[in-house]
Amino acid sequence: MKISASFLSSSNIPMDLKRLNQTDVDFIHVDIMDGKFVPNKTMPFSEMKNIYKYTDKRLDVHLMVDNPEKYIPLYAELNTEYITFHVEVMDKVEENLELIKSYGIKCGLSIKPGTPVKSLVPYLPLLDLILVMSVEPGRGGQSFIDGTEKKIREVRELISVYHSKALINVDGGIDDITKNSCQECDILTSGSYIIQSDNFQERIDSLR
Repeated sequence: MKISASFLSSSNIPMDLKRLNQTDVDFIHVDIMDGKFVPNKTMPFSEMKNIYKYTDKRLDVHLMVDNPEKYIPLYAELNTEYITFHVEVMDKVEENLELIKSYGIKCGLSIKPGTPVKSLVPYLPLLDLILVMSVEPGRGGQSFIDGTEKKIREVRELISVYHSKALINVDGGIDDITKNSCQECDILTSGSYIIQSDNFQERIDSLR
């Protein structure tokens, strides 16, 4: 199991990124919120781009925004492995996936808890990643939603039926208990469980 660590709930981002850099975590999960697609808003790119000063880990960028095309070129400049945006945006989905790929970066779509899995079908041939939200997007520290395990199975079945190469990432309320509901995924994204602990590596190990 690969682990992506989110610093959304961090109160000292530079320090926590340095601490994460000393672990064997696979990715740093970067949550980007525009205050429109979700109510909350994260720091601007002018500050976010400084991540490289504190970690050389590959980035897993999650765009919770109305206009992904505005953010994709910016985050393509960083040490980024994946850029994921929401299928619920609806507009220019295929174009934005192709835009991500044009930078040589892997592309993904995220799906909210209440969105039908079938909404992913038109885009499956393009996808490297499907991010299943196990909380409502927009705020750290939420509890894992019951029923997510069923959704993960539906996504896995979809991938199998359509012979997709996409990996499954699950994000929201992930800890050493809820990971048991995510056995069919490939990547676990965890924030508070790691960041609000005294031993990052110990928590990461407990998720693998």
